Amino acid sequence: MQHRSASLAIAAAVVLGLASTGAAADKSQPVRMGCGLMTFDTVPGWGLGTDGKSLIGPTHGGVAVDKDGNVYTSAHAGVFVFSPEGKLIGKYLGDQYSDMHDIEIRDEAGGEFLYGARNNNAEGVKLNARTGEIVLRLPFPKESGLDLKKFNPTAITVAPNGDIFLSDGYASDHIFKFDKAGKYLKHFGVKGNGLKEFNTAHGMTLDTRYEPPRLIICDRNHQPKGRLLHYDLDGNFIEEIVTGLGMPTSASVQGDFVSVPDLHGRVVILDKTNTIVSVLGNNPDPAKGGNYNIPQEQWVEGIFSGTHGSSWDKDGNLYVQDWNVSGRIMKLVRVK
Repeated sequence: MQHRSASLAIAAAVVLGLASTGAAADKSQPVRMGCGLMTFDTVPGWGLGTDGKSLIGPTHGGVAVDKDGNVYTSAHAGVFVFSPEGKLIGKYLGDQYSDMHDIEIRDEAGGEFLYGARNNNAEGVKLNARTGEIVLRLPFPKESGLDLKKFNPTAITVAPNGDIFLSDGYASDHIFKFDKAGKYLKHFGVKGNGLKEFNTAHGMTLDTRYEPPRLIICDRNHQPKGRLLHYDLDGNFIEEIVTGLGMPTSASVQGDFVSVPDLHGRVVILDKTNTIVSVLGNNPDPAKGGNYNIPQEQWVEGIFSGTHGSSWDKDGNLYVQDWNVSGRIMKLVRVK
């Protein structure tokens, strides 16, 4: 079983990250962060309005990038769509689109579709990414036979055959599996701090670094430290991948690399051996790392606060969303 503690690797990478950000006080200048192959420059002002203010309002969601490079980010108010340059080009607002805690995009036979886990609305959804039409809803499956007092999904992902996985991370910690038409198939996982248990199965994605693909699950509140797990697509435990990640909120895979936002205010990048190769935007202030109430006037270029979602584009650039009262999304350009 492949398993390693992240503590020493994070400490070393944080030192490099802090050295590269320097004072990081000038919001108009790019800040370089990371190291080696995973080195990035920030894009100051990306996604902000002409007045320099956030356009999306409070954020507690995710990020997804379509095949044209357009960036979808979910906020309390709904889903906002930006061009790669940071111009707002679309939005889906209202009760049908609010509070998508996690989003992923898939290119399917009928076009590109956005999948969302709506924690406060107790459902998963699938919508046409171009039109916003909701084509599938996934409420709590009564067919499971479970008697839950609460259903509060936090993460969603899709298998190559179209099967959908929905994690009840803010309630039962069960992960529910549906077929592509929304038929309940099974559930797995149980709340706890044991090896094969979840203490807030907060984030989840399809780990395509392996063949066959498997689930990578962010066990955010596992004691004593947050960790990542692998499960196969039938819901069987494979291994504990890495521990000591603080509060891992989500995961996004591109090629051999996976980005893992930590709510304390940093993004950790792992390679295919699940070794930490870079730490981005580490917040050195424990009062501000993991703090939702950091208004825009207190944002620091190159320093994150409540990192919650991330996604890669085809060029290896990274988009990161903070859990934030003012609504923060950032573009990090990969240094070639």
